[in-house]
Amino acid sequence: MRQAGPLQAIEQYNDPDAKWVILFHGFGADANDLAGLVDFFQFKKPCNWLFPNGPLSVDIGGGWTGRAWWTIKMSELEGDWTERRPPELNSQREKVFKMMSSMKFEWKNVILGGFSQGAMLATEVFLEAPETPAGLICLSGTLLTKAEWSKAIEKRKGSHVFISHGEADQVLPHKGSIKLQQFFEENGLKTQFVSFRGAHEIPMQVIEKMKSYIAERL
Repeated sequence: MRQAGPLQAIEQYNDPDAKWVILFHGFGADANDLAGLVDFFQFKKPCNWLFPNGPLSVDIGGGWTGRAWWTIKMSELEGDWTERRPPELNSQREKVFKMMSSMKFEWKNVILGGFSQGAMLATEVFLEAPETPAGLICLSGTLLTKAEWSKAIEKRKGSHVFISHGEADQVLPHKGSIKLQQFFEENGLKTQFVSFRGAHEIPMQVIEKMKSYIAERL
């Protein structure tokens, strides 16, 4: 892998004609956090990967810092995010759009995804993109800014979304992904929801299902 492109992304480039999977990390992590997943994915068709780095530096304790897409208070995560819209969400979405444009990606050839906060950003980008992306992967995400997302979701009717969440997640409640699934289904999107006995994580059973989801879209 090499450091490349806007947003200081980690890129693994395999084939100029292959589709791209773009994954956004969670709060306090960085691009390397999800880049390690590549080792678990082998497909019959080639696939390119991009792992953007969040633009904000955040203190995660013990003298360590991580990256984020917008600032949050950890104490607020257990609440209901349905009607919340982070003030920075618009600007972060536009940065992703500029990245897509500069790298000359075609939306139909891009599978978007992310973990936790990154899943929220991926959903925003997926719904607001000028064309329908190839897919959406929401790992331990949640439903937020429902009023705004409801305005955009009609143009994604018929899309297929992958969702996963740990039933014992104490960081971002499992019920947030249930609401997200219901929101998608009620608006004509198909979903695959992998609910697992675990916490705020990406276990092997999710990776295996995610592998199948990506392979179908390649």
